[in-house]
Amino acid sequence: MSHGGFTTCLWFDGQAEEAAHYYVSVFKDSGIGRVTRWSEAGPGEPGTVLTVEFTANDQKFVALNGGPEFTFSEAVSFMIICADQREIDHYWTRLTEDGGEGGPCGWLKDKYGVSWQVCPERLLEMTNDPDPQKAARAFGAMMKMHKLDLAALEKAYAGE
Repeated sequence: MSHGGFTTCLWFDGQAEEAAHYYVSVFKDSGIGRVTRWSEAGPGEPGTVLTVEFTANDQKFVALNGGPEFTFSEAVSFMIICADQREIDHYWTRLTEDGGEGGPCGWLKDKYGVSWQVCPERLLEMTNDPDPQKAARAFGAMMKMHKLDLAALEKAYAGE
C-alpha cells in the first residue's frame, strides 16, 4: 500500500475476496493487489483471507474480513460521477445485480449492502445553476427518480 492519499477500508463478513473481485469487474482502471491471510495468531482461521487490497476506478480500497459485528449503512456512500447515460446505465445495472437494490435519487445498494450514488456530472452543473428556477426544476425531477434519466433531467432543467 503506497503512502499518501486515502485508502478506504470496507468491512465484510467473509466476502472480502469475492467483493474485491466483483468491484474490479465493475470499474475500469481496477485491479487486485496484495492479499493477507490470517496467521496462527488468529483470531481468524489460519490461511483464510484477512484483507484484499484493490483499486477500483483508480481509488484505493482494502476489503477486510472483520466478521459480523459491523454492516454497511447509507450514512456512507460512494459517488460515481458519470459522463453520460451509458455510464449511468452500466453502473446502475452492474451494482444492482444479484441482490442489489435501487433507491431514490440515483442511490443504490449493491449486493453487499454498500451504498452508491450514480450521478451524471451534468446534474451537478444543473443543480448549481445561477438561475434558481432552472436548478430547482432539475433538482425536483431528480427527487422523483430512482435511476437517473439524463434526458428527462435536461428537459426539466430547460422547462420543457
